[in-house]
Amino acid sequence: MRCKKEEFVEGTIFHIYNHSVDEIDLFFEDEDYTYFLNKFKKNFNHKEIEIYAYCLMPNHFHFCIKQNLNKPIYEIFNRTCISYAHHFNSKYKRKGKLFASKLQHKKVKQDDYLIQLCKYIHYNPAKAGLVEKLKNWEYSNYLEYINQRNGILFSQELISMYPDEFKNYKEKIIEYKKYLDEEQFKEILF
Repeated sequence: MRCKKEEFVEGTIFHIYNHSVDEIDLFFEDEDYTYFLNKFKKNFNHKEIEIYAYCLMPNHFHFCIKQNLNKPIYEIFNRTCISYAHHFNSKYKRKGKLFASKLQHKKVKQDDYLIQLCKYIHYNPAKAGLVEKLKNWEYSNYLEYINQRNGILFSQELISMYPDEFKNYKEKIIEYKKYLDEEQFKEILF
């Protein structure tokens, strides 16, 4: 369910995502992923948001973010997506819209959903068959969760709040994989 504009208030956590139009690839090269992430970084400061989880996929993206101020976080994404679409269309000599719809977002209301959402976001590249090992997918903050990179698109806040849930995160992802086929788990996420 989409959120109402008035729901974008300080302290609220959102799952932000969007797909490309007609499922075309949004990112063809490493430089495309990097361009999107750099534009995103330039459109916010760390007082505005806490980035819990993100993953860029070839034809879509996912972010789990806490809004720290009353400035709606969708503004950050709108600026990023518009800029990226202009760059993409110019680089690949195409016209028209790049994203299938307006930015999609869901309010995260429950702690258990929040924790599972981070695992869902991080597991996307393996589920899609893009990598066998999640550590080989650079375009998420999974590497920060397993202490193999020190990126700025990562907040320690969630790990501090739920240390047991994120300790031994590799094993937690393996446990998560077991639940993928269970109907109850699918109902929680979708």
